[in-house]
Amino acid sequence: MKHLVSLLVALCAVPALAQRAPLVTPVEKSAAGAIVPEVLRAHVRFLASDLLEGRGPGTRGDALAQAYIASQFEALGLKPAGTDGSFLQPFDLVGITSQPKGMTFRAPLGTEELKFHEDFIAVSGVQAPEAKLDASELVFVGYGIQAPEYEWDDFKGMDLRGKTLLILNSDPEDDPRLFGGRTRLWYGRWDYKYEQAAKVGAAGAIIIHTTPSAGYPWQVVQTSWTGEQFELPASEEVPRVQVKAWTTEAATRRVLELAGRDLESLRASAQKRDFQPVPLGVKVSTRFASEVRRRPTANVLALLPGSDARLSQEVVLYSAHHDHLGKKEGGRPDEDTIYNGALDNAAGVAAMLATAKAFRAMPQPPRRSILFAAVAAEEQGLLGSQYLAEHPPVPAGRVAANINIDGANIHGRTKDLTVIGLGKSSLDAIIVALAKTQGRVVKADQLSDRGFFYRSDQFNFAKQGIPAAYFGSGMDFVGRPEGWGKQQREAWEAKHYHQPSDELRPEWELSGAVEDVRLFFLLGAHVARTPELPRWNKGDEFEAARLESLRALKSPRPPRSSEGASK
Repeated sequence: MKHLVSLLVALCAVPALAQRAPLVTPVEKSAAGAIVPEVLRAHVRFLASDLLEGRGPGTRGDALAQAYIASQFEALGLKPAGTDGSFLQPFDLVGITSQPKGMTFRAPLGTEELKFHEDFIAVSGVQAPEAKLDASELVFVGYGIQAPEYEWDDFKGMDLRGKTLLILNSDPEDDPRLFGGRTRLWYGRWDYKYEQAAKVGAAGAIIIHTTPSAGYPWQVVQTSWTGEQFELPASEEVPRVQVKAWTTEAATRRVLELAGRDLESLRASAQKRDFQPVPLGVKVSTRFASEVRRRPTANVLALLPGSDARLSQEVVLYSAHHDHLGKKEGGRPDEDTIYNGALDNAAGVAAMLATAKAFRAMPQPPRRSILFAAVAAEEQGLLGSQYLAEHPPVPAGRVAANINIDGANIHGRTKDLTVIGLGKSSLDAIIVALAKTQGRVVKADQLSDRGFFYRSDQFNFAKQGIPAAYFGSGMDFVGRPEGWGKQQREAWEAKHYHQPSDELRPEWELSGAVEDVRLFFLLGAHVARTPELPRWNKGDEFEAARLESLRALKSPRPPRSSEGASK
């Protein structure tokens, strides 16, 4: 209901928007014509080529992607916005390759040995040569959420130091007044759950995977959480768990049988505020070695300086991640082992480069500056955008908005446009109006239970208070029967998401992608031209951070230098 009210407010704001400033100028409309299918396809063809070997962080392919993007920015006449006058903002990643074999659960009723890959996936939670759980007590903690604004605390003050927490994925959704109902919030994301487990001093954290609660099948966990995992260098001030793990639903049920418990009753109890953590009388043990090494990567940053002496100090930030998963380890000689990441996210980088080309097609830049950021290591937990958000070239209060591009529509034109996070900010009104000029309608995230707003790079910028726009492809395709778009999406996720088969294909139909990217360009152009700064809607979870970033401009602290910050 909250999102519906916010959307109605946004829609009512459209006429006022049009009165204050033109939605699109003739110059902007003409410049949008520079965004064509051939430009998008050409960039994807290179970035998703086998030559780049999947653009894994810290690899030769990663460096090639950075060099290609930087050269494209330079060819467009953009200014370097990275470190030491370059296009690159380098930083270090810590790569951890864990080698677990098994996980043992012991209880008076018996012992259960889980098999790695088949039953569980685990990675080291520490940047050290070994991670272990030594007969750590297993405690079921529901969703592992502490949310004062909802009067919700799954831990209830229990001493959980040294324990291993068994945690439900997602967040409670039975009550629409709590946690957005079926709309997943950050509380439902795995990164939040591991962080909370560390804060309460737990030794380990195990998330129970189900396809409905995760929004993806077990094979995505297997591919995404095996091989080298990357993090930013650890801070001594930030607590960590020894082991971060996932278990399948079937394996979890076998473990719970040792405790004389069943998953359904535990899940039901976790839906209520009065839930109490449940010690299961089960001890969990595992021990495995890890190879730990530092690897360099970089964000690629470019600036189009604005034309207004005052407003050019502010920027509109476009972002798209340039990394993917690299190469599959231990494949057969006849097997495709390269995770090309054509749609995810060579297509997003291509869209950002095409947008930059459109801005350069204007006779003069807009009033505000435009900052383009091809960020690294998104697939490893939004690490590049986290580093950029923590080491920005301009203060967060001077970033008017973030427009993040992750993926593209490869199936043709649509009658609709999906806005993930619709109802959160004043950007909605502009987006609705722009879509109307294309003969399209705006819809909220049609898979809101998957928490997509918290799964891509705009989340890190939103946490700094920057109003952010993030889009999904429309689902109502021109000339196609009802439900066709949903079928295509589900088929792609089942067969190609985070798989070597995510490649550029001849059947990609990019007319819909062109329409989307032109809207992204026109949205940024409008924000860069109009005096008013976008804002989060009143009461939004990121509103307080925005107000704080604006207050900081009035009494600024000495800026943090990004140079050498990763050392």
